Amino acid sequence: MTRPVAVAITGGIGAGKSEALAAFARHGAAVVSSDQIVHELLGRAEVRDAIVERLGHGVVAPSGEIDRGAIASVVFNDPDALAWLEALLHPLVVAEYLGWREQLAVLPHPPRVCVTEVPLLYEVGSEGNFDKVVVITAPADLRASRSDVDAGEREQRFLPESEKVAKAEYAYANTGPLAALDTFVESVMRDLTL
Repeated sequence: MTRPVAVAITGGIGAGKSEALAAFARHGAAVVSSDQIVHELLGRAEVRDAIVERLGHGVVAPSGEIDRGAIASVVFNDPDALAWLEALLHPLVVAEYLGWREQLAVLPHPPRVCVTEVPLLYEVGSEGNFDKVVVITAPADLRASRSDVDAGEREQRFLPESEKVAKAEYAYANTGPLAALDTFVESVMRDLTL
C-alpha cells in the first residue's frame, strides 16, 4: 500500500488557505477542506440533533438544515458553547479526513500527495496527523479585506502566526497575486514528490 504524503494547510482567517488548497488540487494533489467536512457533518442526524439540543432551535434554518451563521452568532459570544461545539466536531472531522486518506491509499493509483485544510491545526494538536505542514500568512489588514468574517475576537485564541511558521515545514506570505501562490504550491509539490 502506497500512502500519499499527508499535508496540512493552516493559517488565519482570510490568509488564503482555500486558494492554496485549490492550487494543490491543480498541481495533482487530492484535497479536502475541514470546512467542507463540517458542512457534511452538520447534515448528519445525530450531529444535528446534538447541536439543536445544546444550542436550541434558533440554529435551525427554515429549510430544516443547521444555519451555520446562527451557530456562529451563538458560540462566538459564549465560550462554553464554543468549547462544547469544538469538542463535538473536532474528533469527527479528524476521523473523516483520516478515513479519506485511508481510502486514497488503497486506490489502484493513489495520489502522491493529499492535502487537508485545517484552520485550527496547532490549536487542537492535530499536527501529528500529518507528514508536512504548510502555513499561509498575510498581514491582518489584508486578511480582513479578504474575509466577510470579523476575525478579531476569534483569532485571539489562535496560536500567533510567527509560532505557526516556526513549527511548519513550509510557509508562504500570501501578499501578492494568485499566480505567485500557485508558483509556491508548485514548488512544494515538486519538493514532496522528488
